[in-house]
Amino acid sequence: MGSGLDIRTVSTVTATALAVADMIGIGVFTSLGFQVASIPSAFSVLLLWIVGGVAALCGALAYAELAAAFPRSGGEYNFLSRIYHPAVGFLAGWISATVGFSAPIALAAMAFGVYFKAISPDIPPLFLGLAVVWIVTAVHLSGIKHSSKFQNISTLIKIALIVALIIAGLAYGTPQPISFAPSADDWTYVASAPFAVSLVFVMYAYSGWNAATYIAGEIREPSVSLPRSIVAATLIVIAGYVALNAVFLYTTPISAMAGQIDVALVAGKHIFGEFGGRIVGGLICIGLISSISAMTWIGPRVTMAMGKDHGLLQALSRTTSDGVPKTAILLQLGIVTVLLMTQSFEAVLDTIQFSLTLCSFLAVLGVIVLRWTEPGLPRPYRTWGYPVTPFIFLGVTAFMMYYLVVERPLQSLAGLAIMLTGLAVYAFSQRRSLIGARPQ
Repeated sequence: MGSGLDIRTVSTVTATALAVADMIGIGVFTSLGFQVASIPSAFSVLLLWIVGGVAALCGALAYAELAAAFPRSGGEYNFLSRIYHPAVGFLAGWISATVGFSAPIALAAMAFGVYFKAISPDIPPLFLGLAVVWIVTAVHLSGIKHSSKFQNISTLIKIALIVALIIAGLAYGTPQPISFAPSADDWTYVASAPFAVSLVFVMYAYSGWNAATYIAGEIREPSVSLPRSIVAATLIVIAGYVALNAVFLYTTPISAMAGQIDVALVAGKHIFGEFGGRIVGGLICIGLISSISAMTWIGPRVTMAMGKDHGLLQALSRTTSDGVPKTAILLQLGIVTVLLMTQSFEAVLDTIQFSLTLCSFLAVLGVIVLRWTEPGLPRPYRTWGYPVTPFIFLGVTAFMMYYLVVERPLQSLAGLAIMLTGLAVYAFSQRRSLIGARPQ
Protein backbone atom coordinates (compact mmCIF):
# COMPACT_ATOMS: atom_id res chain seq x y z
CA MET A 1 0.00 0.00 0.00
CA GLY A 2 1.12 3.57 -0.70
CA SER A 3 1.69 6.18 1.93
CA GLY A 4 -0.92 8.57 0.61
CA LEU A 5 1.37 10.87 -1.37
CA ASP A 6 -0.43 13.18 -3.79
CA ILE A 7 -0.26 11.92 -7.37
CA ARG A 8 -1.23 14.72 -9.76
CA THR A 9 -2.75 13.03 -12.81
CA VAL A 10 -6.15 14.76 -13.15
CA SER A 11 -6.57 17.23 -16.03
CA THR A 12 -8.54 20.48 -16.11
CA VAL A 13 -11.16 18.76 -18.30
CA THR A 14 -11.67 15.95 -15.79
CA ALA A 15 -11.86 18.38 -12.86
CA THR A 16 -14.50 20.37 -14.77
CA ALA A 17 -16.43 17.20 -15.63
CA LEU A 18 -16.35 16.20 -11.95
CA ALA A 19 -17.90 19.51 -10.87
CA VAL A 20 -20.52 19.47 -13.66
CA ALA A 21 -21.50 15.89 -12.77
CA ASP A 22 -21.71 16.71 -9.07
CA MET A 23 -23.96 19.71 -9.73
CA ILE A 24 -26.39 18.24 -12.24
CA GLY A 25 -28.25 15.73 -10.12
CA ILE A 26 -31.95 15.23 -9.55
CA GLY A 27 -32.76 18.81 -8.42
CA VAL A 28 -33.16 20.44 -11.85
CA PHE A 29 -35.53 17.67 -12.96
CA THR A 30 -37.86 17.94 -9.95
CA SER A 31 -37.99 21.46 -8.47
CA LEU A 32 -39.73 23.39 -11.28
CA GLY A 33 -43.13 21.93 -10.40
CA PHE A 34 -43.06 23.48 -6.94
CA GLN A 35 -41.74 26.79 -8.25
CA VAL A 36 -44.51 27.35 -10.84
CA ALA A 37 -47.16 26.41 -8.27
CA SER A 38 -46.47 29.70 -6.44
CA ILE A 39 -44.68 31.67 -9.21
CA PRO A 40 -46.75 31.18 -12.40
CA SER A 41 -44.47 33.37 -14.52
CA ALA A 42 -41.88 32.14 -17.03
CA PHE A 43 -39.70 35.24 -16.65
CA SER A 44 -39.69 35.08 -12.84
CA VAL A 45 -38.86 31.37 -12.79
CA LEU A 46 -35.95 31.77 -15.21
CA LEU A 47 -34.74 34.78 -13.21
CA LEU A 48 -34.80 32.52 -10.14
CA TRP A 49 -32.38 30.09 -11.83
CA ILE A 50 -30.19 32.96 -13.06
CA VAL A 51 -29.99 34.54 -9.59
CA GLY A 52 -29.13 31.15 -8.06
CA GLY A 53 -26.48 30.63 -10.73
CA VAL A 54 -24.92 34.04 -10.10
CA ALA A 55 -24.77 33.31 -6.35
CA ALA A 56 -23.13 29.93 -7.06
CA LEU A 57 -20.65 31.61 -9.42
CA CYS A 58 -19.76 34.14 -6.72
CA GLY A 59 -19.02 31.25 -4.36
CA ALA A 60 -17.00 29.50 -7.07
CA LEU A 61 -14.85 32.60 -7.65
CA ALA A 62 -14.04 32.77 -3.93
CA TYR A 63 -13.26 29.05 -3.70
CA ALA A 64 -10.97 29.41 -6.72
CA GLU A 65 -8.77 31.80 -4.75
CA LEU A 66 -8.60 29.44 -1.78
CA ALA A 67 -7.96 26.37 -3.95
CA ALA A 68 -5.12 28.06 -5.83
CA ALA A 69 -3.53 29.27 -2.58
CA PHE A 70 -3.94 25.92 -0.77
CA PRO A 71 -3.88 23.23 -3.50
CA ARG A 72 -4.43 20.18 -1.31
CA SER A 73 -7.28 17.65 -1.39
CA GLY A 74 -10.01 17.99 1.22
CA GLY A 75 -12.18 20.98 0.27
CA GLU A 76 -13.53 22.78 3.34
CA TYR A 77 -11.50 20.52 5.66
CA ASN A 78 -8.34 21.92 4.09
CA PHE A 79 -9.53 25.54 3.85
CA LEU A 80 -11.05 25.93 7.32
CA SER A 81 -8.06 24.22 8.99
CA ARG A 82 -5.76 26.71 7.32
CA ILE A 83 -7.92 29.83 7.78
CA TYR A 84 -9.28 29.39 11.31
CA HIS A 85 -8.04 26.38 13.29
CA PRO A 86 -7.47 22.65 12.61
CA ALA A 87 -10.42 21.87 14.90
CA VAL A 88 -12.79 23.92 12.71
CA GLY A 89 -11.51 22.14 9.63
CA PHE A 90 -11.91 18.78 11.34
CA LEU A 91 -15.60 19.51 12.02
CA ALA A 92 -16.16 20.26 8.32
CA GLY A 93 -14.25 17.13 7.35
CA TRP A 94 -16.11 15.01 9.90
CA ILE A 95 -19.55 15.83 8.46
CA SER A 96 -18.25 15.23 4.91
CA ALA A 97 -16.45 11.99 5.76
CA THR A 98 -19.38 10.44 7.65
CA VAL A 99 -22.62 11.38 5.89
CA GLY A 100 -21.99 14.57 3.87
CA PHE A 101 -21.37 12.60 0.67
CA SER A 102 -22.81 9.21 1.65
CA ALA A 103 -26.37 10.52 2.07
CA PRO A 104 -26.51 12.31 -1.32
CA ILE A 105 -25.04 9.21 -2.99
CA ALA A 106 -27.72 7.03 -1.39
CA LEU A 107 -30.47 9.46 -2.45
CA ALA A 108 -29.15 9.56 -6.04
CA ALA A 109 -28.88 5.76 -6.11
CA MET A 110 -32.47 5.32 -4.95
CA ALA A 111 -33.64 7.94 -7.46
CA PHE A 112 -31.79 5.93 -10.14
CA GLY A 113 -33.80 2.86 -9.15
CA VAL A 114 -37.10 4.76 -9.17
CA TYR A 115 -36.53 6.44 -12.57
CA PHE A 116 -35.31 3.15 -14.07
CA LYS A 117 -38.84 1.86 -13.52
CA ALA A 118 -39.86 4.02 -16.50
CA ILE A 119 -37.66 1.70 -18.58
CA SER A 120 -38.14 -1.62 -16.77
CA PRO A 121 -40.85 -1.59 -14.06
CA ASP A 122 -40.14 -5.10 -12.71
CA ILE A 123 -36.72 -4.55 -11.06
CA PRO A 124 -36.86 -3.37 -7.39
CA PRO A 125 -35.44 0.17 -6.99
CA LEU A 126 -33.39 -0.85 -3.92
CA PHE A 127 -31.61 -3.59 -5.88
CA LEU A 128 -30.84 -1.17 -8.71
CA GLY A 129 -29.63 1.48 -6.28
CA LEU A 130 -27.26 -0.91 -4.55
CA ALA A 131 -26.04 -2.29 -7.89
CA VAL A 132 -25.18 1.11 -9.37
CA VAL A 133 -23.30 2.20 -6.22
CA TRP A 134 -21.26 -1.00 -6.04
CA ILE A 135 -20.41 -0.96 -9.76
CA VAL A 136 -19.36 2.71 -9.74
CA THR A 137 -17.27 2.10 -6.60
CA ALA A 138 -15.52 -0.82 -8.34
CA VAL A 139 -14.57 1.54 -11.20
CA HIS A 140 -13.03 4.03 -8.77
CA LEU A 141 -11.13 1.31 -6.94
CA SER A 142 -9.56 0.24 -10.24
CA GLY A 143 -7.43 3.39 -10.50
CA ILE A 144 -7.50 7.15 -11.08
CA LYS A 145 -6.92 6.68 -14.83
CA HIS A 146 -10.10 4.59 -15.12
CA SER A 147 -11.98 6.96 -12.80
CA SER A 148 -11.05 9.92 -15.02
CA LYS A 149 -12.18 8.20 -18.22
CA PHE A 150 -15.43 7.02 -16.64
CA GLN A 151 -16.15 10.49 -15.23
CA ASN A 152 -15.39 12.25 -18.50
CA ILE A 153 -17.47 9.87 -20.64
CA SER A 154 -20.48 9.70 -18.29
CA THR A 155 -20.54 13.49 -17.89
CA LEU A 156 -20.18 14.05 -21.64
CA ILE A 157 -23.11 11.69 -22.28
CA LYS A 158 -25.14 13.51 -19.62
CA ILE A 159 -24.50 16.93 -21.20
CA ALA A 160 -25.16 15.59 -24.71
CA LEU A 161 -28.51 14.12 -23.66
CA ILE A 162 -29.55 17.34 -21.93
CA VAL A 163 -28.62 19.36 -25.04
CA ALA A 164 -30.55 16.84 -27.18
CA LEU A 165 -33.59 17.22 -24.92
CA ILE A 166 -33.38 21.03 -25.19
CA ILE A 167 -33.12 20.90 -29.01
CA ALA A 168 -35.91 18.31 -29.31
CA GLY A 169 -38.16 20.41 -27.09
CA LEU A 170 -37.65 23.48 -29.24
CA ALA A 171 -38.07 21.51 -32.49
CA TYR A 172 -40.97 19.21 -31.65
CA GLY A 173 -42.67 20.67 -28.57
CA THR A 174 -45.97 22.51 -28.75
CA PRO A 175 -45.37 26.17 -27.78
CA GLN A 176 -47.34 27.30 -24.74
CA PRO A 177 -49.04 30.70 -24.43
CA ILE A 178 -46.35 32.17 -22.16
CA SER A 179 -43.91 35.05 -22.40
CA PHE A 180 -40.31 35.17 -21.24
CA ALA A 181 -40.36 38.98 -21.33
CA PRO A 182 -40.82 40.77 -17.98
CA SER A 183 -44.16 42.29 -17.07
CA ALA A 184 -45.37 44.49 -14.23
CA ASP A 185 -46.60 41.44 -12.27
CA ASP A 186 -43.19 39.79 -12.41
CA TRP A 187 -41.59 42.23 -10.00
CA THR A 188 -44.32 41.35 -7.48
CA TYR A 189 -43.35 37.67 -7.78
CA VAL A 190 -39.64 38.46 -7.48
CA ALA A 191 -40.21 40.39 -4.24
CA SER A 192 -42.42 37.67 -2.75
CA ALA A 193 -41.70 35.06 -0.07
CA PRO A 194 -42.21 32.11 -2.51
CA PHE A 195 -39.40 33.50 -4.69
CA ALA A 196 -37.06 33.64 -1.68
CA VAL A 197 -38.04 30.14 -0.52
CA SER A 198 -37.62 28.73 -4.05
CA LEU A 199 -34.15 30.28 -4.21
CA VAL A 200 -33.08 28.00 -1.34
CA PHE A 201 -33.94 24.90 -3.37
CA VAL A 202 -32.36 26.35 -6.51
CA MET A 203 -29.11 26.83 -4.58
CA TYR A 204 -29.27 23.18 -3.53
CA ALA A 205 -29.60 22.25 -7.22
CA TYR A 206 -26.39 24.22 -7.89
CA SER A 207 -24.47 22.66 -4.98
CA GLY A 208 -21.37 20.84 -6.15
CA TRP A 209 -19.64 23.76 -7.88
CA ASN A 210 -16.81 23.31 -5.34
CA ALA A 211 -16.27 19.62 -6.25
CA ALA A 212 -12.81 20.04 -7.80
CA THR A 213 -11.39 21.48 -4.55
CA TYR A 214 -11.87 18.11 -2.85
CA ILE A 215 -9.37 16.44 -5.21
CA ALA A 216 -6.95 19.38 -5.48
CA GLY A 217 -4.02 17.13 -4.55
CA GLU A 218 -4.61 15.02 -7.68
CA ILE A 219 -4.95 17.88 -10.20
CA ARG A 220 -2.09 18.86 -12.50
CA GLU A 221 -1.03 22.52 -12.17
CA PRO A 222 -3.71 23.22 -9.52
CA SER A 223 -3.01 26.96 -9.29
CA VAL A 224 -4.15 27.26 -12.92
CA SER A 225 -6.46 24.27 -13.40
CA LEU A 226 -8.56 24.66 -10.25
CA PRO A 227 -9.83 28.21 -10.90
CA ARG A 228 -10.51 27.35 -14.55
CA SER A 229 -12.41 24.14 -13.76
CA ILE A 230 -14.49 25.63 -10.93
CA VAL A 231 -15.60 28.68 -12.91
CA ALA A 232 -16.08 26.80 -16.22
CA ALA A 233 -18.20 24.10 -14.59
CA THR A 234 -20.44 26.66 -12.89
CA LEU A 235 -20.97 28.61 -16.14
CA ILE A 236 -21.79 25.39 -18.05
CA VAL A 237 -24.37 24.36 -15.47
CA ILE A 238 -25.98 27.83 -15.32
CA ALA A 239 -26.47 27.74 -19.11
CA GLY A 240 -27.84 24.19 -18.97
CA TYR A 241 -30.24 24.85 -16.07
CA VAL A 242 -31.69 28.03 -17.57
CA ALA A 243 -32.11 26.44 -21.02
CA LEU A 244 -33.64 23.22 -19.62
CA ASN A 245 -36.19 25.09 -17.50
CA ALA A 246 -37.00 27.37 -20.43
CA VAL A 247 -37.78 24.30 -22.59
CA PHE A 248 -39.97 22.78 -19.86
CA LEU A 249 -41.92 26.05 -19.65
CA TYR A 250 -42.06 26.44 -23.45
CA THR A 251 -43.40 22.93 -24.12
CA THR A 252 -45.54 22.04 -21.10
CA PRO A 253 -48.58 23.81 -19.59
CA ILE A 254 -47.81 25.34 -16.20
CA SER A 255 -51.01 23.76 -14.87
CA ALA A 256 -49.66 20.29 -15.78
CA MET A 257 -46.36 20.89 -13.95
CA ALA A 258 -47.62 22.75 -10.87
CA GLY A 259 -46.97 20.74 -7.71
CA GLN A 260 -45.49 17.74 -9.59
CA ILE A 261 -42.19 16.28 -8.39
CA ASP A 262 -41.57 14.33 -11.64
CA VAL A 263 -41.82 17.46 -13.79
CA ALA A 264 -39.19 16.16 -16.24
CA LEU A 265 -41.32 13.10 -17.00
CA VAL A 266 -44.40 15.30 -17.44
CA ALA A 267 -42.48 17.52 -19.87
CA GLY A 268 -41.08 14.48 -21.69
CA LYS A 269 -44.58 13.17 -22.40
CA HIS A 270 -45.65 16.57 -23.76
CA ILE A 271 -42.59 16.73 -26.04
CA PHE A 272 -42.37 13.12 -27.24
CA GLY A 273 -45.82 11.71 -26.45
CA GLU A 274 -46.45 8.78 -24.08
CA PHE A 275 -43.08 7.22 -24.93
CA GLY A 276 -41.42 10.42 -23.70
CA GLY A 277 -41.51 9.26 -20.10
CA ARG A 278 -39.14 6.42 -20.93
CA ILE A 279 -36.80 8.72 -22.85
CA VAL A 280 -36.54 11.23 -20.00
CA GLY A 281 -36.36 8.45 -17.39
CA GLY A 282 -33.37 6.99 -19.20
CA LEU A 283 -31.75 10.43 -19.50
CA ILE A 284 -32.09 11.01 -15.75
CA CYS A 285 -30.68 7.55 -14.96
CA ILE A 286 -27.58 8.19 -17.07
CA GLY A 287 -27.19 11.60 -15.47
CA LEU A 288 -27.42 10.11 -11.98
CA ILE A 289 -24.63 7.62 -12.76
CA SER A 290 -22.17 10.48 -13.39
CA SER A 291 -23.37 12.25 -10.21
CA ILE A 292 -22.87 9.10 -8.12
CA SER A 293 -19.43 8.69 -9.69
CA ALA A 294 -18.44 12.28 -8.85
CA MET A 295 -19.42 11.95 -5.20
CA THR A 296 -17.83 8.49 -4.94
CA TRP A 297 -14.57 10.11 -6.08
CA ILE A 298 -14.82 13.24 -3.92
CA GLY A 299 -15.95 12.00 -0.49
CA PRO A 300 -13.06 9.62 0.27
CA ARG A 301 -10.50 12.34 -0.54
CA VAL A 302 -11.71 14.29 2.50
CA THR A 303 -11.38 11.18 4.67
CA MET A 304 -7.91 10.49 3.22
CA ALA A 305 -6.73 14.05 3.97
CA MET A 306 -7.96 13.73 7.57
CA GLY A 307 -6.16 10.39 7.90
CA LYS A 308 -2.87 12.00 6.84
CA ASP A 309 -3.18 14.66 9.54
CA HIS A 310 -4.55 12.62 12.47
CA GLY A 311 -2.89 9.46 13.77
CA LEU A 312 -6.19 8.08 15.03
CA LEU A 313 -7.49 7.97 11.43
CA GLN A 314 -4.19 7.01 9.80
CA ALA A 315 -5.60 3.78 8.31
CA LEU A 316 -7.95 5.88 6.15
CA SER A 317 -5.02 7.61 4.45
CA ARG A 318 -3.69 4.40 2.89
CA THR A 319 -3.67 4.39 -0.90
CA THR A 320 -2.89 2.01 -3.71
CA SER A 321 0.28 2.47 -5.77
CA ASP A 322 -1.46 4.99 -8.06
CA GLY A 323 -3.01 7.04 -5.26
CA VAL A 324 -6.50 5.54 -4.84
CA PRO A 325 -7.65 5.82 -1.18
CA LYS A 326 -8.98 2.26 -1.05
CA THR A 327 -9.85 2.13 2.67
CA ALA A 328 -11.69 5.47 2.59
CA ILE A 329 -13.66 4.45 -0.51
CA LEU A 330 -14.71 1.14 1.08
CA LEU A 331 -15.74 2.98 4.29
CA GLN A 332 -17.96 5.31 2.26
CA LEU A 333 -19.43 2.35 0.36
CA GLY A 334 -20.32 0.70 3.66
CA ILE A 335 -22.08 3.84 4.94
CA VAL A 336 -24.01 4.28 1.65
CA THR A 337 -25.10 0.61 1.74
CA VAL A 338 -26.39 0.96 5.31
CA LEU A 339 -28.28 4.18 4.44
CA LEU A 340 -29.89 2.47 1.42
CA MET A 341 -30.81 -0.68 3.35
CA THR A 342 -32.34 1.30 6.24
CA GLN A 343 -33.96 3.91 3.93
CA SER A 344 -32.65 6.63 6.25
CA PHE A 345 -30.80 8.75 3.68
CA GLU A 346 -33.52 11.37 3.19
CA ALA A 347 -33.73 12.07 6.92
CA VAL A 348 -29.93 12.29 7.15
CA LEU A 349 -29.72 14.59 4.13
CA ASP A 350 -32.42 16.85 5.60
CA THR A 351 -30.47 16.97 8.86
CA ILE A 352 -27.05 17.93 7.49
CA GLN A 353 -28.10 20.72 5.10
CA PHE A 354 -27.51 23.48 7.66
CA SER A 355 -24.05 22.17 8.59
CA LEU A 356 -22.94 21.84 4.96
CA THR A 357 -24.20 25.34 4.16
CA LEU A 358 -22.37 26.72 7.20
CA CYS A 359 -19.10 25.17 6.01
CA SER A 360 -19.41 26.87 2.60
CA PHE A 361 -20.26 30.17 4.32
CA LEU A 362 -17.14 29.96 6.52
CA ALA A 363 -14.93 29.07 3.54
CA VAL A 364 -16.02 32.09 1.47
CA LEU A 365 -15.84 34.32 4.55
CA GLY A 366 -12.28 33.01 4.87
CA VAL A 367 -11.29 34.77 1.63
CA ILE A 368 -12.08 38.09 3.32
CA VAL A 369 -10.43 37.02 6.59
CA LEU A 370 -7.19 36.02 4.83
CA ARG A 371 -7.04 39.28 2.88
CA TRP A 372 -6.81 41.02 6.28
CA THR A 373 -4.72 38.53 8.30
CA GLU A 374 -2.33 37.34 5.55
CA PRO A 375 -2.07 40.07 2.90
CA GLY A 376 1.29 38.66 1.75
CA LEU A 377 -0.03 35.14 1.12
CA PRO A 378 0.83 33.99 -2.44
CA ARG A 379 -2.42 34.06 -4.41
CA PRO A 380 -2.01 32.59 -7.92
CA TYR A 381 -5.66 33.51 -8.50
CA ARG A 382 -7.53 36.41 -6.90
CA THR A 383 -11.32 36.46 -6.68
CA TRP A 384 -12.84 38.45 -9.53
CA GLY A 385 -15.10 41.26 -8.32
CA TYR A 386 -13.76 41.16 -4.75
CA PRO A 387 -15.25 42.09 -2.29
CA VAL A 388 -18.67 42.30 -3.98
CA THR A 389 -18.78 38.70 -5.24
CA PRO A 390 -17.99 37.06 -1.87
CA PHE A 391 -20.56 39.30 -0.15
CA ILE A 392 -23.26 38.25 -2.67
CA PHE A 393 -22.63 34.59 -1.86
CA LEU A 394 -22.48 35.27 1.89
CA GLY A 395 -25.79 37.17 1.76
CA VAL A 396 -27.62 34.39 -0.12
CA THR A 397 -26.10 31.68 2.10
CA ALA A 398 -26.95 33.58 5.29
CA PHE A 399 -30.55 33.78 4.11
CA MET A 400 -30.57 30.03 3.44
CA MET A 401 -29.26 29.26 6.93
CA TYR A 402 -31.85 31.58 8.48
CA TYR A 403 -34.60 29.83 6.50
CA LEU A 404 -33.34 26.39 7.59
CA VAL A 405 -33.20 27.36 11.27
CA VAL A 406 -36.68 28.92 11.19
CA GLU A 407 -38.37 26.19 9.13
CA ARG A 408 -36.38 23.14 10.32
CA PRO A 409 -34.98 23.98 13.77
CA LEU A 410 -34.74 20.38 15.02
CA GLN A 411 -33.01 19.13 11.86
CA SER A 412 -30.59 22.07 11.89
CA LEU A 413 -29.67 21.51 15.55
CA ALA A 414 -29.31 17.76 14.97
CA GLY A 415 -26.98 18.47 12.05
CA LEU A 416 -24.84 20.72 14.24
CA ALA A 417 -24.83 17.98 16.91
CA ILE A 418 -23.51 15.45 14.37
CA MET A 419 -20.86 17.95 13.35
CA LEU A 420 -19.87 18.66 16.95
CA THR A 421 -19.40 14.95 17.75
CA GLY A 422 -16.31 15.38 15.60
CA LEU A 423 -14.85 17.56 18.37
CA ALA A 424 -14.64 14.52 20.65
CA VAL A 425 -12.82 12.56 17.94
CA TYR A 426 -10.50 15.52 17.28
CA ALA A 427 -9.72 15.98 20.99
CA PHE A 428 -9.03 12.24 21.44
CA SER A 429 -6.79 12.22 18.36
CA GLN A 430 -4.83 15.25 19.60
CA ARG A 431 -4.45 13.67 23.06
CA ARG A 432 -3.09 10.47 21.52
CA SER A 433 -0.63 12.48 19.43
CA LEU A 434 0.62 14.34 22.52
CA ILE A 435 1.03 11.11 24.48
CA GLY A 436 2.90 9.53 21.55
CA ALA A 437 5.19 12.57 21.30
CA ARG A 438 6.28 12.47 24.96
CA PRO A 439 9.80 11.22 25.58
CA GLN A 440 9.80 7.68 26.96
